[in-house]
Amino acid sequence: MTTFLPILSLLVSVSFLLMAHGLLGTLLPLRGLIEGFSPTDLGVLGAVYFLGFGLGTIVGPRAISRVGHIRTFAAMTALLCISVMLQAITHSPLFWWMSRGLTGLCLASLYVIIESWLNARSTNKNRGLIFSVYTVINLGVITIGQLLTAVADISSFTLFAVATILFAASAVPVSMTRTPAPVPAASVNLRLGYLYRLSPVAVFGSFAVGWANGAFWTLGPIFAERETGNVAMVAIFMSATVVAGAVGQLPLGRLSDRFDRRLVIMIGSLLSALAGVGHFFAAKYMEAGIVPCAIFFGLFALPLYALCASHLNDQVEEDGYVEAASGLLLLYAAGAIVGPLVASMLMDRYSANVLFLFTAGVHMCLVIFALTRMCLKSADPSDDKIAFTDSLVSTATTANLDLVDDETETRFAQPEGVRVH
Repeated sequence: MTTFLPILSLLVSVSFLLMAHGLLGTLLPLRGLIEGFSPTDLGVLGAVYFLGFGLGTIVGPRAISRVGHIRTFAAMTALLCISVMLQAITHSPLFWWMSRGLTGLCLASLYVIIESWLNARSTNKNRGLIFSVYTVINLGVITIGQLLTAVADISSFTLFAVATILFAASAVPVSMTRTPAPVPAASVNLRLGYLYRLSPVAVFGSFAVGWANGAFWTLGPIFAERETGNVAMVAIFMSATVVAGAVGQLPLGRLSDRFDRRLVIMIGSLLSALAGVGHFFAAKYMEAGIVPCAIFFGLFALPLYALCASHLNDQVEEDGYVEAASGLLLLYAAGAIVGPLVASMLMDRYSANVLFLFTAGVHMCLVIFALTRMCLKSADPSDDKIAFTDSLVSTATTANLDLVDDETETRFAQPEGVRVH
């Protein structure tokens, strides 16, 4: 218990913050449908969120260096409340896009604060435990937030008010804490070409996973609502996927410790593609199969990013973990900007169940790429691997910020954390 006392107020703030985030992520697509937004409009909504998220990895650490962690936390939660209220009182897609981009920027900044704070208050002996508890809290409260969409009418103001209250409440524990805030860390370099030469599968995989997962997080609620017509089922659908994704992390990670990680990435991608095809046929012929397919999809699709990060971490030197995590985050975010746009246009052109044919296509591209690389280059000796559980910490903490001009590399300051959903 003494391990968690210095970060207790931070974890309470995280609980309120991510509960609101989970609620908003499911509420907005459903409310958008009621307001007459097209799938393409909602696809743009997801794309600008990830665009704002990417910008937040630059703006957030600069704000931290200027006014500190606690003041930045309070400012970002205030902006989140403004963003939610703008969405509640306006019905224009343009205003929703702007406010959703602001949400992404604020949340990225807050993740930087949260995970850098956790790093500063942990040691090599307890860091795994602390981040495991953080991950469980992350999963649990986001799931609760998604389920909250079923407790009130989607078309009413109530759920927007609940999200605003939760965001505002998250600022209180951190603002009142007596625990010193961490000191900003040193800068690191980010070289995407170098990272690709180290691990083509990890680099391509992170970009592809961003395409597929970005489309799922943005448009999954639309798919579930269109196929079931039941808001409670939408919450169950999204929650089942998230919980299954958490359950699948360690078994797949342990397998990747024992075998070629590229093989596990390839198999996980293949099974994710099969789950996507299963979604398509379940939506057409057997509605009861949607939730089992969601579980199957979550088990294999959501752990792929961590598997890619683990594979890249096997190749880098000990002082390169931050650069590796930063590069993969940037690639994931870039993919997550494009994925919702492409998937939403396909849904507009055809039907909602095309979403998972799209994710299946992306996952099959990753299967083909990984198989090609395995044929071209044999696996590295297992002795060179780091444990998957150790790699999970590095995927939760990434370097960001401070772009400068250079022909061969981008410089990022503040190697602190941002988590991707």
